[in-house]
Amino acid sequence: MDYVAALLPPVVMAAFFIGLVVTIVKSQGGPNKAKEDAAVDSALARADSVQQTPRAGGV
Repeated sequence: MDYVAALLPPVVMAAFFIGLVVTIVKSQGGPNKAKEDAAVDSALARADSVQQTPRAGGV
């Protein structure tokens, strides 16, 4: 019976991981894809503009 107790946690974690991957794959695309892409693009543009803005005072 010790082998059942030893194998149970890896089996449970594997099942959880497979469920997580399936959920991620299923959530890709769909009707909200354009909205999500636009949100990521705007966040990247903001981060890029902040990074490229020269500081007043110079170092």
